[in-house]
Amino acid sequence: MCGIAAEFWYGESGGRVDVAKLERARERMKSRGPDGAGLWVSPDQRVGLAHRRLAILDLRPEANQPMSDDTGQLWVVFNGEIYNFRDLRRDLEVRGYRFRTTSDTDVLLKGWAEYGAGVLPRLRGMFAFAVWDGRERCLYAGRDPFGIKPLYYADDGKCLRLASQVRALLTWDEIDTRLNPAGHVGFMLWGHVPDPFTLYEGITALPAGALLICKPGQGVRVESYSDIARIVVEGHRSKREVSSGELRETLEDSVRHHLIAGVPVGLFLSSGVDSTHTGMVAAKLHPRIVAVTLGLEEYKGTPADETVWAQRTARQHGMEHKVVWSSQSDADLEKVLAAMDQPSIDGVNTYLVSQAAAAVGLKVALSGLGGDELLGGYATFGRLPALARFLRTGPLGRTVLRALARLAPRRQRAK
Repeated sequence: MCGIAAEFWYGESGGRVDVAKLERARERMKSRGPDGAGLWVSPDQRVGLAHRRLAILDLRPEANQPMSDDTGQLWVVFNGEIYNFRDLRRDLEVRGYRFRTTSDTDVLLKGWAEYGAGVLPRLRGMFAFAVWDGRERCLYAGRDPFGIKPLYYADDGKCLRLASQVRALLTWDEIDTRLNPAGHVGFMLWGHVPDPFTLYEGITALPAGALLICKPGQGVRVESYSDIARIVVEGHRSKREVSSGELRETLEDSVRHHLIAGVPVGLFLSSGVDSTHTGMVAAKLHPRIVAVTLGLEEYKGTPADETVWAQRTARQHGMEHKVVWSSQSDADLEKVLAAMDQPSIDGVNTYLVSQAAAAVGLKVALSGLGGDELLGGYATFGRLPALARFLRTGPLGRTVLRALARLAPRRQRAK
């Protein structure tokens, strides 16, 4: 996890990067990247990029960001990990590119030099980035297809500002901070703020699978390069059955790629099916992987105590297991909310287990997050088909759908 920020004065009236504010925005994300900080401002002071680094791949200073190519025309700040970067690197080396580092950021940079935005469908990973292309005088920003890594932007028609966190953008007092009704209603309904909304009128989340393009004379536009919802719908309509063997191979392939790192990789292990299966596969591929379980004092010795089953799983599969005991009263609510950035009713659990992993020296950890959503693990998912029929056929349902359609942003599809 890293933190990125950018400022681009693209309007005809000009303007210069406020270096002090860009640095303050960067430092508001220090918890995302405690291992280093960088800043680059163009010679004409119209564009600036900032970065806070969490070093996972190629821990040397040469891999720090912002990073440029040999020409000095391309600059990038990147948050996340590209899991197929080694394959992409080999392809680019065949095409004549040379690399100064062994990082995935370097691969993204050279990939952009070769393919431009066409590199996006080639990337397998979780990421958010900003690329300044001095050849075109254009700022690009992209987000992974699942929207795992966050990216927010504020555009006033003259200046575009980007950051990994909403609080970083609040550094600029020029940004409209009036409350956004859709963001607040969304949180009350679903327990999180749905993209592309935030709590503020002037700040927008870049949608998952989207590319933002900002160029003088053309302003800001957002295009879709990947639509997971469409892929899921098409898969459902195909009615193709997936065998247990295919599912196992897919899970093993995913875990294998997620284990690539220059630092130790751990595992969040609960008593749930998703993290248990992830742990079984990870232990097979990475003997002695460190599994971390958060035990809550309030549940100790009760059926809700997840440490008992987690210990059995770890012992059976040869994992090094660490249980970190905590209490709900130990949570510093102010720190939890600050780390959350955008409010979420599930954020406290994530904060506590991440804190437990950090306490045993881990920077990277696998989790089963998303497994229940993909495989229908929650009992409430059984009621979703009935809800879908109600929304499609009932008069009240159609009214709700029309209201939601009016709220939905209009996005152009990438060519």
